[in-house]
Amino acid sequence: MSIYVGNLAYNVTKDEITEVFAEYGTVKRVHVPTDRETGRMRGFAFVEMQSETEEASAIAELDGAEWMGRVLKVNPARPRE
Repeated sequence: MSIYVGNLAYNVTKDEITEVFAEYGTVKRVHVPTDRETGRMRGFAFVEMQSETEEASAIAELDGAEWMGRVLKVNPARPRE
């Protein structure tokens, strides 16, 4: 499973995201999509953790939490269509 993290500040880094999610378990991967033309972050990311239990805990705790002046939207990522 993968976690979708939305409404991120545009200047957030992979390391900062990893640090926040590491409080809930082992972070395996963080993917931060960027705009093809500008190279700027698009305001969301995907996080993969070691277990589904850790992911569920992170989702429960972080969805709706305020971080860097923004309210996070955190939920299970939907499969790409």
